Amino acid sequence: MPIIVRIDVELAKRKMSVGEFAERVGLTPANVAVLKNGRAKAVRFSTLDAMCEVLECQPGDLLEWVESDEAE
Repeated sequence: MPIIVRIDVELAKRKMSVGEFAERVGLTPANVAVLKNGRAKAVRFSTLDAMCEVLECQPGDLLEWVESDEAE
């Protein structure tokens, strides 16, 4: 998948747990894991907005596009 999700990097920078992040965003920890592991097929803009608000970051801090060859 050529979209890399960098939630773990932003959580580490803020020393925030997945549980705290999930609660503040309004997701289950399982859904955060799906996002973190790159298994999500889509992300709602409202969810992306909530994640950026909680982490005080831009969408580009959480998502990165790479060419297919680089992702593998």
